[in-house]
Amino acid sequence: MRGTSFTETMLGTLRLDGLDPVRRIRLDLRAEADEVLRPHRTTRARLNGRIRIGGLADDPGTTGELEISPLARRRIRYRLTFTADGRLLTLDGWKSVTPRHPVRSMTVLPFTLYEDSARVGRGTLRFPVTTGLVPFLLSFRFPRQEDPAQYLAPRWDGSPGRTEVWYTTLTDPATGTGVWLHHELVSPTDGSTPHAHGWAAAFPPDSEARHVRFGPAPWTNPGHGFTANGVSAFPGQLTGRVGDFHWDLAEKPLAEPLFTFPRWSWRHPLLPAAHMLPAARATYDGTFSDGQQTLTLRGAPGASARIHGHGNARRWAWLHAELGDGDVLEVIAAVSTRPVLRRLPPLVFLRLRHRDGTWPRRAERSAVGLFGIGRFRARIGLPEWTVTGRTLLRRIHVEVTQPAERTLVLDYRDPDGAPAVCRNSESADAKILLERWWGHWRTEASWTLQGTAHAEVGDR
Repeated sequence: MRGTSFTETMLGTLRLDGLDPVRRIRLDLRAEADEVLRPHRTTRARLNGRIRIGGLADDPGTTGELEISPLARRRIRYRLTFTADGRLLTLDGWKSVTPRHPVRSMTVLPFTLYEDSARVGRGTLRFPVTTGLVPFLLSFRFPRQEDPAQYLAPRWDGSPGRTEVWYTTLTDPATGTGVWLHHELVSPTDGSTPHAHGWAAAFPPDSEARHVRFGPAPWTNPGHGFTANGVSAFPGQLTGRVGDFHWDLAEKPLAEPLFTFPRWSWRHPLLPAAHMLPAARATYDGTFSDGQQTLTLRGAPGASARIHGHGNARRWAWLHAELGDGDVLEVIAAVSTRPVLRRLPPLVFLRLRHRDGTWPRRAERSAVGLFGIGRFRARIGLPEWTVTGRTLLRRIHVEVTQPAERTLVLDYRDPDGAPAVCRNSESADAKILLERWWGHWRTEASWTLQGTAHAEVGDR
């Protein structure tokens, strides 16, 4: 099943009731529907974006709903909620679609502004056909509608020599503290009893990281997630109590799944491992305590990811970066333990969600290159590691810094018994530069993350 998403910009004026002067208003919106848009039917979509009103409001967290019914009800209705100087306001209006004036009726939005159900102003927004039509049409996407919960079910089929991981990383926006929850199933290569284990960690911005381990414990083979020693990771809910640590978090997916490795590798385990995110972005509400501080999380940004395969790579680096405005970057660079592959430089799998698209379009592209354009390259080390690469019209440079005082070192064992060490920071720094070719390389976007990048470097 596929849905529909698009972006839209409208400009106009607003006059508050009373003697208030006319104010300029601008809406930059993204609409997401769970079905393919059909003009002869009524389609409902979620709205989020930014509203700017001169001298009154600039709210990038605007949310609402859109009713698209140009033929059935002859209207396109917008209802948005936003804040202005601490006041909660609602914008409500609709385009009245008429056959006699199709262009005007589809581009003019009269609206009313409310506070506590009382009218406080009126105005008109217009879609700028000359400058806005082409970007509007190019923004249409028809993404797959997938339930993130389906990817949380265990994939282990009972074979020895396999591992499976459920992990969540997030950042508390109030304190800047990073959180890491790691849940793992290990089926030893020697055929001994499989077991579950993991850990929880907190990364305060002004002190050393703290962590606690749980397990090993018998694997009970839950049908829809992970559970062991009172710790669970199920669809929409993460709970646990280990020593001084305890947490109870509700997870709300905000984006469709993102396959860091090729999608087919998740269904058919032909590669040494596969990695994906059931939701490329999510928010978390609830509490997390590490024995020294208790966080009350409200809309904390982060994501949960899944891994299944034969164990860790020989060397690896990982990055999850929330870039704002719905953009997110996921990077894995790894050297395999396989006899031939381990002689190669790190293979890079890079996926950037940016402006409603995913680049590169195919996950394999960053690992193997195409038509003479070299594959992406990584230089793995600490405290800094980098990834660079390009396609025909785009190139990217990623620089990650994991300061020693903000990095947690943990050791564990793979299914074959080999020791592995990961060096993780949920409060890393990152600089990302995306360029596009327009006769010469020009900056398309750049991001700087201070203490909010999630990163790891490890080896066996």
